[in-house]
Amino acid sequence: MRFSVLTLFPEMIRNTLETSITGKALEKGLFELETIQIRDHAVNSYGKVDDYVFGGGKGMLLMAEPVYQSWLDAVKCYSSVHADTEFEQAADSSVKRARTIYLSPKGRRFDQEAAARIAKQDHVILLCGHYEGIDQRVLDQIVDEEISLGDFVLTGGELAACVVIDAAARLLPGVLPAEEAYMNESHMSGLLEQPHYTRPSEWQGREVPEILLSGHQARIERWQYLRSLMETLDKRPDLLRSSDLKIEDWEDLIVILQEDKSRK
Repeated sequence: MRFSVLTLFPEMIRNTLETSITGKALEKGLFELETIQIRDHAVNSYGKVDDYVFGGGKGMLLMAEPVYQSWLDAVKCYSSVHADTEFEQAADSSVKRARTIYLSPKGRRFDQEAAARIAKQDHVILLCGHYEGIDQRVLDQIVDEEISLGDFVLTGGELAACVVIDAAARLLPGVLPAEEAYMNESHMSGLLEQPHYTRPSEWQGREVPEILLSGHQARIERWQYLRSLMETLDKRPDLLRSSDLKIEDWEDLIVILQEDKSRK
């Protein structure tokens, strides 16, 4: 898989993603990362890529042409690296293979489902906005979807692009040690993950739940599921609206609530 990032600050992308788990995955060639400097396609020798907004208003807007030429660079580069007979037969086949995402506060909120969907693509182009945004005409021309991290505004799309790449790349084969490393995590099943504990079994008077030390796997898995439900009920009850809970689940949750209340 290849990620191409169109940005004014490629160093922000590489400084983040070339470290830790994603950095190791890049070294192993488990996915590819390309950063394209939009300013390389400036409309003059001074590196101009922005201009005033028609109709008035404060701030500057990224111009359509530098963004479009940067996007063409990403498409052509992918085509040349992954050239095959199909590409030679259809000049626009590479465009169809590349999914272009604009990081925007107006986009659909990013979630685990979106990360999994992106991870299935061959080539994803991420467009980072700046200033007051980007000329709408080029967005209409090249963008397949807009993604937002939440209901807030960042100074640019670079941090959001890193989040999207990190969340999607870790789902690729080989990036994490095993599929189980992410399959039981928060949001993969629609619920939040249960609490976790490690050695020592007692720390500052706080003990690991006895059941986790019992060795009874079936009981442990039931405890983990119920605690996952509790975490979700406590922190993100909205997620339970789409969960198909059984009567016995609710009955066991009531028991846990009563036990927790008696300990306080």
